[in-house]
Amino acid sequence: MAKIAFTAGRVSGFKCPADKAQSFLWDMTAPGLGLRATPAGKPAYVFQSVYQGKDVRLTIGSPSAWSIPDAQAKARELQRQVDEGRDPREVKAEKTAADVAKREADKRHCATVGDAWAVYLAERRPFWSALHYHDHEKMAQAGGEERKRMKGELTVAGPLAHFMPMRLTDVAAATVHAWAEQEARIRPARARLALRLLKAFLRWCAAEPDYRAATDATAASGKKTREMAGKSKPKNDCLQREQLPTWFAHVRQIQNPVISAYLQCLLLTGARREELAGLRWDDVNFQWRGMTLKDKIEGQRAAPLTPYVSHLLAALPRRNEWVFSSPTSASGRLAEPSIAHRQACAAAGLELTLHGLRRSFATLCEWLDIPGGISAQIQGHAPQGVREQKYIRRPLDLLRVHHEKIEAWILEQAGIVLDAMAEPGKLRTVS
Repeated sequence: MAKIAFTAGRVSGFKCPADKAQSFLWDMTAPGLGLRATPAGKPAYVFQSVYQGKDVRLTIGSPSAWSIPDAQAKARELQRQVDEGRDPREVKAEKTAADVAKREADKRHCATVGDAWAVYLAERRPFWSALHYHDHEKMAQAGGEERKRMKGELTVAGPLAHFMPMRLTDVAAATVHAWAEQEARIRPARARLALRLLKAFLRWCAAEPDYRAATDATAASGKKTREMAGKSKPKNDCLQREQLPTWFAHVRQIQNPVISAYLQCLLLTGARREELAGLRWDDVNFQWRGMTLKDKIEGQRAAPLTPYVSHLLAALPRRNEWVFSSPTSASGRLAEPSIAHRQACAAAGLELTLHGLRRSFATLCEWLDIPGGISAQIQGHAPQGVREQKYIRRPLDLLRVHHEKIEAWILEQAGIVLDAMAEPGKLRTVS
């Protein structure tokens, strides 16, 4: 194997003959250093030696990137490794792995809350309800976008938007405490929810290999931070029996018939707001007087379709798959009935939330001495006690008997008479 002294002219002028697959030029100064060329490719410095009786060849790099002295120094370094009994290929692989590990560690160290938040939401979405996922999106939204329902107005940044640009390593107890102190003065209820979501998120990060080293899982769990956010006050809003005529009168005057029907059905079924809002026409059986609701406990549950509720649903327009549809909503279903309900309650002199209607159903059932297990099953509450959990299996017909009695009594108190022969939506009010 003939060797020559590498010079810039010899290196730049070296070509591979067209009749050969590859050609080599070997340096006489540095042991093992060569220049390899192919007919189609660009030349490259290589190192060749013998390790444990076998030839070893590694590519050093292009002459455009490596000067001759640098290539010679690299060849000497590789030869020293062989002399020390180390395989240069393994040394290179170990160094590459270490570099990759370091870059990944640096990347994790520099990961922002927003980066990890996006991964967190994507992973956990299959296990969350649509409302819970929407809460996470709203809490972290940057704001500044035009509102869909209020043209000209911009959305407000969510409470957790403050953390999104920050590095995970910078989310410390003091940082969260200062944030909670500020948010609690502006929007305490949202701040409490945001703190709970942040706490769960940090616990998830602490269990993930990619974020574990950069996360303080206790940053949002401090006692002072919880105290700063405050405690939510229990809501006791509930319709009393004597308030039923006023509430029904104002709700039935709502111009949007879908919202009006939805609110009345919410009271008369005791369902959760999203369970009823997500009702599809395929879930309603007018013939057998039943409907299937999505249930947060069981996944789904069968509920009776009582006469008045059936009357309300039959009068609704069938625009799409949703029973409570909306021509303006992106999803095609009713999105926000709270505004109309608050306006109706304000006109009636009442303070009542949508969940208060669910609470009202359970409370009004007490007037009829309905067994607690019956009303709880209609509402989709988890069975309480061993007997309810293990032994009681009530068919839909049995629930319907009691549910129709509940509905009839509520309508009687409200002064509403359902004429079975009337066309859908046409009812009679008695004084």
